[in-house]
Amino acid sequence: MQTRELPQAADPAHLTDVLRRAGMMDDGRVVDVAVEKSTPTVLSHIHRLRLTLDGATADAPASLILKMALPTGPAAGAWGQHEVAFYRDIAPHSPAGLVPRCFEAHWQEGAPWHLLLEDLTDTHATPQHWPLPPTFAECEGIVRTLARFHAAWWDDTRLGVTAGTWAPIDPEGPKRFTEVFGRFSEVLGDRFSDERRVFYRRLVERMPQLSERYHSHRNMTIVHGDSHVWNCFLPKDGGLDFKLFDWDAWRLGTASDDLVYMMALHWHPDLRAQRERHLLDIYHAELIAQGVQGYTRDALQADYRWSTLWMTTKPIWQQSAGIPAWIWWAHLDRIHLAVDDLGCRDLMD
Repeated sequence: MQTRELPQAADPAHLTDVLRRAGMMDDGRVVDVAVEKSTPTVLSHIHRLRLTLDGATADAPASLILKMALPTGPAAGAWGQHEVAFYRDIAPHSPAGLVPRCFEAHWQEGAPWHLLLEDLTDTHATPQHWPLPPTFAECEGIVRTLARFHAAWWDDTRLGVTAGTWAPIDPEGPKRFTEVFGRFSEVLGDRFSDERRVFYRRLVERMPQLSERYHSHRNMTIVHGDSHVWNCFLPKDGGLDFKLFDWDAWRLGTASDDLVYMMALHWHPDLRAQRERHLLDIYHAELIAQGVQGYTRDALQADYRWSTLWMTTKPIWQQSAGIPAWIWWAHLDRIHLAVDDLGCRDLMD
C-alpha cells in the first residue's frame, strides 16, 4: 500500500456519498482509503483505491479506480472533460457491460476532473507484453465488442442532438492541415520522402470531396477514437466479457475508423494479411446480428479503405499535439503500408 496523501476525490466521506448514491451503502460508510497503486499515463493519472468499509451492502466494491488529471498540463484537462462527458451522457444509454461501470464523472471549470470507475483488476487484464498483439481469439472478442457498441448507436436519432456533435463543413480545414503538415515536414527534414510529400499534397486537394462521406451522416455511430487493443480489458477467465475503456477521444464517425485504428495503424502487413479480412467478416456479422440493416460487407470494406486513407493524417496531428515520437513515428510507416496494400490512393483520383 502507498501512504501518499489522498486526492480530494478519494476522501472517505466523499466515497461514502458516491456509493450511497449508487445504492451500495445504505447506512454504511467508507472508513478508510489507501492508494494501492498509482500510475501516470500520457494524459491522466490513475489510482487504485483500496476501501475499508463499515456496514456496506454485499455488492459494495472493496476497491475503485480513480482516474484524474495530471498535476500539470492543459491538454490533460481538455481530454478529461471529454471522457467525463462520455461517462455522463453516453455510457448510461449504452448496453450494459461493454464499458466499465462509472460511479462518478466530475468536471467543473477551473477544478480538477475525475472519474470513479469499477476496479476490474481481479477479473480482467489488458493484453500483455506491449507491443505484441493479442491472440487471434482475443482480437475476435475485441471486434465483436466494438460491433456491439457501434450497433447500439448506429444511425441513432440522438447522434448530434443529445449524443455528441457533428463536425461542421470546414472550408478552412485543408489550409489548417497544410500548415500543420508544413511544420511536420520541417521537423522530419530528409527523414520524410518526396513521395509522401506528394501524397499529402494530393490528399489536401481531395479533402473536400473525401469529406462528403462523413457529412452524409449515414451509417454512422459513436466511435471510440483511440481503439488500439490495449484500450480493451480482456476477461481472465477466457470468456466473452470484454470491456472498452479510455474514452477520452470518442466522437461521431464511421465505425470503420475504430477498426482501422486497431489494425491498419498498429499492425504490420504480415499480421494484417493473416487477420484483417477475417476480423472484418466477424465484425460485420456481429453488426447484423445486433440489428444493423442496409449496411453490406462491401460497404464496410469501402469505408475501411476510406478510413485508412484519412488515418494517414493521424501521425501528423499526433506530432502537432506533442504526442511522443515513439508513438507516431511507427504509425506513419504502418498506415502508409496499409494504404498501398488496400489501394487507397485510388480514392484520390
